[in-house]
Amino acid sequence: MEMNKLTVIQYLEERAADFYTLSDKIWENAEIRFKEKQSVQDYAAFLKDEGFTITVGIAGLKTGFRAEWGSGKPVIGFLGEYDALPGMSQKAGVCVKEPLASDGNGHGCGHNLLGVGALMGAVGLKHYLETEGKTGTVVFFGCPAEEGGSGKTFMAREGCFDQLDVAFSWHPNDCNMMPPGPVLANDSIRYSFTGKASHAAAAPEAGRSALDALELMNIGVQFLREHIPSSARIHYAITDTGGISPNIVQAHASALYQIRAPFAPELSELYERINNIAKGAAMMTDTQVEIKFLKGTSNTVLIPVLDEIMYKNMCEIPNPVERADDIAFAREIVRTQKSADQISENVFDLKPRPWNKKGNIPIPGSSDVGDVSWVCPVSQCGTSTWPVGTAAHSWQAVSCGKSDFAHKGMLYAGQIIAATAIDVCNNPEIIETAWKQLREKTGNHPYHCPIPPEITPELLESEIT
Repeated sequence: MEMNKLTVIQYLEERAADFYTLSDKIWENAEIRFKEKQSVQDYAAFLKDEGFTITVGIAGLKTGFRAEWGSGKPVIGFLGEYDALPGMSQKAGVCVKEPLASDGNGHGCGHNLLGVGALMGAVGLKHYLETEGKTGTVVFFGCPAEEGGSGKTFMAREGCFDQLDVAFSWHPNDCNMMPPGPVLANDSIRYSFTGKASHAAAAPEAGRSALDALELMNIGVQFLREHIPSSARIHYAITDTGGISPNIVQAHASALYQIRAPFAPELSELYERINNIAKGAAMMTDTQVEIKFLKGTSNTVLIPVLDEIMYKNMCEIPNPVERADDIAFAREIVRTQKSADQISENVFDLKPRPWNKKGNIPIPGSSDVGDVSWVCPVSQCGTSTWPVGTAAHSWQAVSCGKSDFAHKGMLYAGQIIAATAIDVCNNPEIIETAWKQLREKTGNHPYHCPIPPEITPELLESEIT
């Protein structure tokens, strides 16, 4: 590895405690989508000390921000997240489910680590450009509401990423790896049925049951599942059953649906098919249905030239080394999820997994990073911050969020990102190739935001909080 990158890697390691402290602050606040005010203040204070110029409140997002340092080309973006999950409160470093607060929030997806790890990449590149006297612009984006709010999608719609040459991010994981394929495009829709109330015994013929309509819709969707691509997903939650009195024909009922597919065109087709089922259920019950699109995210577009460089850096930078107490704690965490005969000898998976260069294995999840990847070339990795087999969005992941091995995995990610950004700065042809690959992957189609212009972050916040 080149000496200039080694110097930056060492610099980040020397400053690791500062970043660990910030990550732990974000973990302790655990603020959910659109409400990350204290987290933004903590980031702003840190970035100001680092010499960045900060703009808070972008793209209609009160808790979104842009921090910039430097000037000229290339313009390198770093994508940070800091929102938690509702109802995921959990004490750190314990191996039993033990909430800090009843119905509190928790960082079950490790965004306290994700945002600060991306910040480490930005600070590492800044240090390199400053030390070497080179031109370049470092832009760190504070991206709120990834969980259920599609913050980056709103930001992409408003052109926040249009001036970037490339962008980088990462995600906490149970292993060190490059994405084997794209994350899925995702839409959220509310289906609300309206009928007519009446006495269920004395005058059932006068009633029109919205709950019947909703149940018929759900049944129709169950039959639909057999006839969609195996990589697509449909989830739903009934949010209004029409009341608690069985002797009243329910005049209102609603459900929140999420649908996913590997590519945006497939998702659009699936959306229309589900809409037709909802309309059919309304016709069968003589009710009305309101279909309200809430938000969406695009699939990620993988850029091989960037992923190859990031993977090379992942393999060259020394892997984190777990301590004996890390292993003991990890074993106890794994025991809460698996039986004794299922626990492998190695509770950490630290050697980088082979990179799937074809990028043809869709990841069964979604992220608003996908929308950024349609606007400019993006590369991201995953690093080990919790034991093998630990599920994201679990209390176990929250418990690991302030651990020594989580900190080390975050440092490793920050070093990988910084080293990759340095490679891009030193080799302008990489940017040219990355843009060529982006155009090829998207068929030269311009980015089309899945969120209609009439939907604002404020409207979405009022709908889902």
